[in-house]
Amino acid sequence: MKKITVVLADDHSVVREGLNALLQAESDIRVVGQAETGVQAVKLVEDLHPDVVVMDVAMPLLNGVEATRQIRQTAPDTRVLILSAFSNPACVEQVLALGAMGYLIKKTSVLILAKAIREVYQGNRFLDPSITPPPSAKPGHAVLPAGRNAKKVVDLSPREIEVLKLIAEGLLNKQIADSLGISTKTSEKHRYSLMEKLGIHDTAGLTRYAIELGIAEPAAVASAG
Repeated sequence: MKKITVVLADDHSVVREGLNALLQAESDIRVVGQAETGVQAVKLVEDLHPDVVVMDVAMPLLNGVEATRQIRQTAPDTRVLILSAFSNPACVEQVLALGAMGYLIKKTSVLILAKAIREVYQGNRFLDPSITPPPSAKPGHAVLPAGRNAKKVVDLSPREIEVLKLIAEGLLNKQIADSLGISTKTSEKHRYSLMEKLGIHDTAGLTRYAIELGIAEPAAVASAG
């Protein structure tokens, strides 16, 4: 019997190891690799060609939103299943719009996780039972509600999402530039663009927005501070 090959992508090793141990009990699922950053997840998919990637949204270097976009472009046969601590509708809509086949909340049971892996492997969309299916989003963009005006819809580019996550983690413009391999001037432009699009003009507000959106975890933000 062919086993469904899986890559686990989460920046917490205890989460990855726990999922790996739980999935070992499933006779038709085999974990073939683990990644702690979005960059590693994309590289492992290129090297291993897994059937499914189980991916967190908030990860260093490259968040799960952008990693999903890259994987869908470079490895269209690999299915992406998001496993996140957040159930924010905008976060769900982002990754589904970029090609993810499923979205689960981390408090889900291993039975649901295994079922979701099997479903997305078969090409079926699978959402956590607690999630209301979002409306279709425009392909190629992350569709987000504006920070202080929930009725307004804003398109953020994958790069802007990366910058927003790093801002929430406490990085300054030069540190963001170094992390993403861009100039400090470009980093400053992305920060200004975020503030203008979202109508949020302070770092604390951007940080709160990133947490609400689900691309930055409160624990990571607290430790960065």
